[in-house]
Amino acid sequence: MSLGRTAADADGDGQRRRGAALVRIWLRPMTYPLGVSMATLAGVYLLELARRGDTGLPFWEVFARMSPGDAEHIMGGIGEVIAAILGIVITVASIIVQLAANRYTPRITEMFFRDRTNMLVMGFFVVSAVFSLWINFSIRGDSPPDPGFVPYYGVLVTMGLLTASLLMMAPYFGYVFDFVEPDNVVGRIKRSGVEQALRPAGGEGEDAIDERRVMALSALEQLADVALNAIDQKDKGIASKTVDSLSELVVAYLPHKATLDERWFQIRDRLAKDTDFVSMNAEALGKLSTTRTWLEYKALRQFLMVYREALTAMPDLITRIAIDTRYIGQTAIAAGDQAAVAVVVKFFNTYMRRALNAKDIAAAYNNLNQYRYLAEELLKAGWGDQVLEIAHYFKYYAQTAHAMGLAFLTETVAFDLCVLNERAYDVHAPARDELLRIFLEVDKEAELDQQERSLRGVRKAQVKLATYYLQRGEEALARKIYRDMRDERPDRLRSIRAELLAVTSNEFWEINDRGAVFEYIEPERRLLIHRFFEWFPATTMREPIREEHTQE
Repeated sequence: MSLGRTAADADGDGQRRRGAALVRIWLRPMTYPLGVSMATLAGVYLLELARRGDTGLPFWEVFARMSPGDAEHIMGGIGEVIAAILGIVITVASIIVQLAANRYTPRITEMFFRDRTNMLVMGFFVVSAVFSLWINFSIRGDSPPDPGFVPYYGVLVTMGLLTASLLMMAPYFGYVFDFVEPDNVVGRIKRSGVEQALRPAGGEGEDAIDERRVMALSALEQLADVALNAIDQKDKGIASKTVDSLSELVVAYLPHKATLDERWFQIRDRLAKDTDFVSMNAEALGKLSTTRTWLEYKALRQFLMVYREALTAMPDLITRIAIDTRYIGQTAIAAGDQAAVAVVVKFFNTYMRRALNAKDIAAAYNNLNQYRYLAEELLKAGWGDQVLEIAHYFKYYAQTAHAMGLAFLTETVAFDLCVLNERAYDVHAPARDELLRIFLEVDKEAELDQQERSLRGVRKAQVKLATYYLQRGEEALARKIYRDMRDERPDRLRSIRAELLAVTSNEFWEINDRGAVFEYIEPERRLLIHRFFEWFPATTMREPIREEHTQE
């Protein structure tokens, strides 16, 4: 997903898609049959004239000769055919839309009847039927002295309407199938939400703004409905596409918030009656209004609802939700919207709580990966306070996981904090020292002394960071880590050293989203493991570094 796209880019893409759809769905399916029909008609006409020996009769003269009886005969059949076409179109469209509504979201029916193309086509069929009815009614036969009446042009127009109706049937069914195709349904909902949210400030009344707020909110809820139904039906592709669209809607919205009418951000009228807002106290609602983040909050609430269902029904979707949440956070960082970043951080924390409560290690592991990426972006942007806040949350979840017996998650947090400390040093972040202090406290609140010493993964991450500092000539920082570890048992320190030295490949032997081994240290840094452990008097005996050899 591109984070730098503008509204103009989106409009241009929309116009290109509509132009391509017009050619693909309407022009080609109608032009080819019409051309074949007219060519066949001309060929048959010429053959008939040749058979009759009347080759000088103009083509159109055949259609100019029409008696009242001829007109009645023609119009009687045409009216029935047009009425039958209208009935077939309504029946087939109703069945297709109803099946799609049952599968994706009941709101597809509303979208169908609000779509301009559907209304134009249905209107065309109805007008054709009514027109043919009245033309048929106006025909009068010869009854002297009345010469009768033949609506010559009316009959020709009716023939044209019937021809167009027949040619439009197949393309229209194609359009209906295209309309209810999942990607198009999701894209249509997303575009509607973006359109409602990004309308520039103007001379709108309160009712108009309230209507736009409700429609944007409805778009978010519709996307969540589609995702939930897709999860229920085990349709991973649709669920992932819908989650992406929720994120894309917010990503398109965030850079343009400054141009919106201030009244847009107020939670009142019908918006205040939404289920996600009506249960909140006045203080919380006031904060969302003041920070101008109700739409981001609502979108992430939909993520949370999908996340809860995906934990048990479609675990693979968890990573997609975490990635898209990070995209929203990155866009908020680029827009300088600290309030929106705070909302994203709060929901990342909520994802972690849900995963821990379910003891879903994979979900928490993947969430932490995306959460750390967001923290790295904050470091690059110079938002040190927010990074420290996230580091405190990391420490809390590490200690919570340890208390729950989920030692692997504690180790994961430790190595993620190791990476954050490395990045903080690389960008010369003012929060570097405080970030190191938090890292060294990850294993400090265990209930028993034996528990603290059992956090081997944390110690390995700390040793890895120490080698990073030594590689860059920062012995003072490495010494801080040494002082934190000096009370560890010598045999434990020696085993940690041996285990770190034993990892010589960064390629994990199973499939995972990170694709790396936590304990791996680059060869040039691995040499510094001995230097670090030489500071511990009881571990001065050096162990050989394992070298990798290739067989000839």
